[in-house]
Amino acid sequence: MMPRVALLRNCLSGLLIAMLVSSCGIRLPIDTRHAKRLPVKINTIPAVPGQPVKSPQEPDLLVWMIADKYHTGMVFSYDWLVESGYIAPEGIGHPKFITMSWGNRNAYSKEGIDNSWKMFRVLFTPTPSVMEVIPSDWNVVEVCPHQRIWRKLVRRDCGPRLAAFLNDCSVMTAAGRPQVVCASSWGKGVQVEGRYSYFIPRVCNVWTAQTIECMGGRINPWLGLTADGMARQIERPPNDFEKVWDAYQKEDHAPVP
Repeated sequence: MMPRVALLRNCLSGLLIAMLVSSCGIRLPIDTRHAKRLPVKINTIPAVPGQPVKSPQEPDLLVWMIADKYHTGMVFSYDWLVESGYIAPEGIGHPKFITMSWGNRNAYSKEGIDNSWKMFRVLFTPTPSVMEVIPSDWNVVEVCPHQRIWRKLVRRDCGPRLAAFLNDCSVMTAAGRPQVVCASSWGKGVQVEGRYSYFIPRVCNVWTAQTIECMGGRINPWLGLTADGMARQIERPPNDFEKVWDAYQKEDHAPVP
């Protein structure tokens, strides 16, 4: 019995080492560290007699990172992503914002990781992933009051790089839309099938780090495996996210307007 246990332990150790030193390593195998700058396109609307002139698009817009004690996600302007080339899944309508995160499929399911076999697979083997896409039309703090929330102005021309990354994270249907797996774990959104496997240390916070890299940020994913590790990095230059809500402090504080 003992030789078999030792063999299993050695195999698992070898698997973990192989994952750590593989070419794709900790990151999803998509290049997000060399975001290309594109000219900012300001959409002006010609004046029409009898109608008001629409304001041009601003060159900068807000994005948000949200975090509980362990996991992080991002909130983006839906229109910005779509105009940048993002292909949205069916079933989310046309919201003002979408909240997005990535992770293990079982962890996002209603049952969760409810037995030792699922836990073993999550800890020691590559497992299927999903990306959760949740629409909303309310202020981000009102939608996610139990999360810690940071925000930052980013350049509009970062959108195409970000949209390409988000598209590449999903398995597409024959019709060219993200493959919907099921309803989201909260809100009125969906989960779409992930193209790349989840494994430790490739966790949800690494995905978040790569979205920030798409927008010109600099994140060390090895130092961002935890939500607190991500929080420390996004607050420092050149990332410079501003914390606007802290769900873990006393409840009588107000968010930054």
